[in-house]
Amino acid sequence: MGAAHSGMYGVVSATPSNGPSEASRIVAFHSTARWRAHFDSCKNSTKLMVIYFTASWCGPCRSMEPALNSFAAKYTDVEFVKIDADELMEVSAEFGVQTMPTFILIKQGKEVDKVVGAKKDELEKKILKQRAQAHVQAY
Repeated sequence: MGAAHSGMYGVVSATPSNGPSEASRIVAFHSTARWRAHFDSCKNSTKLMVIYFTASWCGPCRSMEPALNSFAAKYTDVEFVKIDADELMEVSAEFGVQTMPTFILIKQGKEVDKVVGAKKDELEKKILKQRAQAHVQAY
């Protein structure tokens, strides 16, 4: 079903909701093959990756967009990825995503934490915790 989308062109930056002049650091994937290639290439990195599973129909997801853009701008050592759960259903199923929004924190290809729901403060706390651990591991 998601194959009908023109996602064959690869990785595109999501447009931030806080204005067209500021580019977002959140990378949106529209192709399962491109996502898998990217994910596989990051498995050896200690850098924290936050995968944001969303859906176009999800109101709470839209309410999280400004916070996520803010986190991406503030925590430049963290990679933020956006995946539409309806568009890339196989990927959402692999990560066991059933509720929107879901945020999965990944290090070295493994899930290290998760936030289910529009919980901005909880997400930021977990990002800070995992970033601190990533910096300790890097040295």
